[in-house]
Amino acid sequence: MTKFRGAFVAIVTPFIDGKLDEKGLIDLIEFQLANGTHGIVPCGTTGESATLSHEEHHRVVELTIKTVKGRVPVLAGTGSNSTEESIELTRHAKKAGADGALMITPYYNKPTQEGLYQHFKAVAEAVNIPIILYNVPSRTSVNMLPETVARCAKIKNIVGVKEATADLNQISQVIRLCPKSFAVLSGDDFTSMATVAIGGAGVISVTSNVAPKDMAGMMDAALAGDFAKARKLHYKLFPLMGAMFIETNPTPAKTALALMGKIKSGTPRLPLCKMGDANVEKLRKVLAECKLI
Repeated sequence: MTKFRGAFVAIVTPFIDGKLDEKGLIDLIEFQLANGTHGIVPCGTTGESATLSHEEHHRVVELTIKTVKGRVPVLAGTGSNSTEESIELTRHAKKAGADGALMITPYYNKPTQEGLYQHFKAVAEAVNIPIILYNVPSRTSVNMLPETVARCAKIKNIVGVKEATADLNQISQVIRLCPKSFAVLSGDDFTSMATVAIGGAGVISVTSNVAPKDMAGMMDAALAGDFAKARKLHYKLFPLMGAMFIETNPTPAKTALALMGKIKSGTPRLPLCKMGDANVEKLRKVLAECKLI
């Protein structure tokens, strides 16, 4: 059975005045663990990996591993649009003691399916660590097709995929074509229960930042086949899942955590910026309805 199961949080990276807030990150990790999160993903899209320096990226991964102390798996974001850079970040994650690496399809370059395969193959051969592929066409402008995922799944240390296409047809094809042991994780909170229902292993979640207990509970129920309970939690969380994307992720998640008093500042790094007042009010309303503030 894969260790990459359940609700993994794509954790935000807190900043104060643009600098990494180390205490804020430690406190957030402890909040997650106290509420039953199944795994932590530092330096993903939600962790603003694109605007972290290499030194900061290394520090966030190291601090996460040190704080978690093996209580749950740590899946470090190590992807880049440069294969060499991806190898360097993945080597660092392995050395730091990460349980696995989450690797986004290269963005901006627009590689072909063959290029995607060769990219992941090069990293997997260079670093012997479990790798979860990450397909998010809305961010990268390239969709890794199920046949390419299945091809990558034949490489020994490529053990799963985070599918953020929000397309159950594509997710079904991936599950159908890949080995049973291959972990297919939803990359969209609103498809997470449905992904488990069709054979997936869980979710890498934005909503878990603010509602870790309910997201973990929903995945526990779905994975145990208790879909009545999972469905109840899905609809309880559904307005919150939508609110996490009223502006570009992770701005709403960080703003929500600041409103909840979990981090000192909800401001992301430029070119992302502080959330507009009207959207803050919408977010506040949803948080209040969910009894989070």
